[in-house]
Amino acid sequence: MAKVSMVAREVKRAKLAQKYAAKRALLKADGDYVGLSRLPKNSNPNRQHNRCKLTGRPRGYMRQFGVSRITFREMASAGLIPGVKKASW
Repeated sequence: MAKVSMVAREVKRAKLAQKYAAKRALLKADGDYVGLSRLPKNSNPNRQHNRCKLTGRPRGYMRQFGVSRITFREMASAGLIPGVKKASW
């Protein structure tokens, strides 16, 4: 389980990226890189990390399912993911 503070940090980064998205696009179109550098660093969408929706784990994230590889494996073994069969793991 991820620390609550780490998950909260990701939520904060997502909100900042959404808040400054229009301003960032306008500054990029104008080529105003000084203005871009004055924006908060965490407002850049590149600073966001994908995290498992259930556990908050940042590594081994599977975009198609929105969970980590470990959670995916547990859910597949329990039959919670349709169309996935246990082969040999």
